[in-house]
Amino acid sequence: MLRKPLHMVLLAPAILAALTTLALADPEFDAVVKQTTADKPKFAERQKQLLEERYDLSNKPAAGVTTTRGKPVQGGVRVKLPAGGTWDQLAAMSPAEIKAKDLWPAGFYPLPHPHHEAGGMVFPKSTIDEIKKQTGRDLTRFDLDYDLPDHMLAEFPPAIFLTTRPDLGDVSKGQLVTTANYYELFKDCLNPKQLDGLRLLVTPFPQQQFNATDDRRSLAASLGVSCFDCHVNGHTNAATHTVGDIRPNEHRHRIDTPSLRGVNIQRLFGSQRALKTVEDFTEFEQRAAYFDGDPMTAAKKGISPLERGSQVHHMAEFQELLDFPPAPKLNVLGKLDSVKASESELRGEALFHGKAQCAVCHSGPYFTDNLMHNLQTERFFKPKMINGRMASADGPIKTFPLRGLKDSAPYLHDDRLMTIEDTVEFFNVVLGTRLTGAEKADLTAFLRCL
Repeated sequence: MLRKPLHMVLLAPAILAALTTLALADPEFDAVVKQTTADKPKFAERQKQLLEERYDLSNKPAAGVTTTRGKPVQGGVRVKLPAGGTWDQLAAMSPAEIKAKDLWPAGFYPLPHPHHEAGGMVFPKSTIDEIKKQTGRDLTRFDLDYDLPDHMLAEFPPAIFLTTRPDLGDVSKGQLVTTANYYELFKDCLNPKQLDGLRLLVTPFPQQQFNATDDRRSLAASLGVSCFDCHVNGHTNAATHTVGDIRPNEHRHRIDTPSLRGVNIQRLFGSQRALKTVEDFTEFEQRAAYFDGDPMTAAKKGISPLERGSQVHHMAEFQELLDFPPAPKLNVLGKLDSVKASESELRGEALFHGKAQCAVCHSGPYFTDNLMHNLQTERFFKPKMINGRMASADGPIKTFPLRGLKDSAPYLHDDRLMTIEDTVEFFNVVLGTRLTGAEKADLTAFLRCL
């Protein structure tokens, strides 16, 4: 007779209710819960209205385009233009003219956190539900919810490809990798050091909003969050946060969770890209990012500094194995195979390396120069407060690899661009490349091949 796992027995509904009752026995914590839950609908409606003003978030997949495991990829330009304007008209204007006439599209401004004043880690419902199902951990926040619809996000759970065993294909077997299943899935394809690194990547550690103290945002005391709660299966679920190294709060950027696929070919990490190895980044996350760069609260909530030699290196070694998804139309040099590619895709490749200027930054077989570039978008608009976020200069942005691009929506460092088409329009204006409608379509076709 099959028995339920111990964590499922311990976290039965009656026990969870008892834990919640105990959690609310603290008068100060009880007051925070009551106040923030009372405020929650107001801020949720504020964010909903902002998103509706900026974007068309309806479910409109691009014809015949899916992610690696088959999720439909959303298509079309979703950023809304000011009334009466066209993209060609906007692209023909100078930055000074766009700024003077206040014509910068709302969806091109920085995207605020779902509740920017509160900040902190927020997870999509699909992740919350599956982690709770597998492990009993609950990543629900009582004060706010995630803001973007599931159909606009990357597939869940994403596939996992290993540089060491490309013959195996998707080693996740369609499952979200957690503490409950990582060993069975990977025991036969990883060495003991790599397996231990994966164990640590799926192990929860205390964090600013998820911990066992009375300064948390989960009803029950929490074990914390794991690296793979955001970087699900070594990829991304678009979980968001605000960067810990910027003050005051209104200037903090919303963070897009970048994919860890192909991390072995990357050389800049962290929100300011000051970290040069994935080991640096792995250690930094626990020491600083998990607690918003506040060592005093970190000590109280349970910081777990990872030892470089026996833990960080193990975690990094596994991360270095995460490969990009297959791109069957690319040859070994990262160029389109002229036999497999369509005429539109081939024209898009020529534009990518020519008129569109994409390859100036996104170069080589992985489409990154591993550098930082400042797009100076502040040329196009006057600073303004948007839902608690001061929209001003973004500063330098890392050149992320474009391999596997269609699997990684939404786009840009703060998720402000919903589709590849949005991204093409954004850079057409920012770079002044004056692409025609047909050229934009060809460039999008090429980008979906990567």
